[in-house]
Amino acid sequence: MDWNSHYPAPAKLNLFLHVIGRRADGYHLLQTLFRLIDRGDTLHFSPRDDEQIVLTNPLPGVPADADLTVRAARLLQKEAASSGAHCGGGLGVDITLEKKLPMGGGLGGGSSDAATVLLALNHLWGLHWPRQRLQALALSLGADVPFFIFGRSAFAEGVGEQLQEVRLPPAWYLVLVPNVNVPTQAIFAAPELTRNTNPLKMADFSASTLHFEGSLAGFPASLPPKLLKKSLSFSEMRNDLEAVVASRYPAVAQAIECLQQFTDARMTGSGACVFAPFETENEALKLRERICTEMPNMIAWVSQGIDEHPLYALAGE
Repeated sequence: MDWNSHYPAPAKLNLFLHVIGRRADGYHLLQTLFRLIDRGDTLHFSPRDDEQIVLTNPLPGVPADADLTVRAARLLQKEAASSGAHCGGGLGVDITLEKKLPMGGGLGGGSSDAATVLLALNHLWGLHWPRQRLQALALSLGADVPFFIFGRSAFAEGVGEQLQEVRLPPAWYLVLVPNVNVPTQAIFAAPELTRNTNPLKMADFSASTLHFEGSLAGFPASLPPKLLKKSLSFSEMRNDLEAVVASRYPAVAQAIECLQQFTDARMTGSGACVFAPFETENEALKLRERICTEMPNMIAWVSQGIDEHPLYALAGE
């Protein structure tokens, strides 16, 4: 890939999201299962020789200096300069963002954009830094950014930065997009949020295949060798943030209710998007057609789960 290439920033889904505690610094402790899907934003890069980092098309209402893409590029430039790499001493970049994912949708759009900046410029600036170094850098930009650098389906703990790869079966996802922008910080700060979900026990688990009920696409074919011993189904897991968001945003509650008429559904991240897993594309498309007929104002699309980030090879091991 070179300066003329298109650099994808895929979305993610949280197949479940449990809030299991809160640190002294206010950050929440989570357990979640991340999956990449084949829908996302696209970024383009052009070299500059004046050290400037410029987002050519800032998002409405987001100052360029606050945009995660600009922050990611400046962070990498600064770290490169401090390590003696040439790119921090004279090169800048123009960044153009083709935004397809909704803001405040729980799909990780901004985090994925930032990760794509780190991965792309790691390659284009000739740094060739290893993945773990980029993940450590990414954490200062946001808790989800390291996952996109990690680049594979993952069970996550901590604030979301402790990642362990999992193997997931092929799946298609029907995603509903309510017309609201949900602020992540406000949801995590909500006094009614449950913060004491029992953590998944990991110490005595020997690797095995999970037993599925209902949609097989919802859960992994195998989990890390220290996860649960009990059989699980997609319907047994939940998103602890969902009830808070649904109570505050009727459009999200409506989307959940709409999907749950037909299948198990779940909100992703801190919302607003809601999804349901399917074993085949045809199943997902049929339900999408029905929902779009009954609710013509509801945005709905179908995406396939992907096992690896399209830019995975741009980070060294």
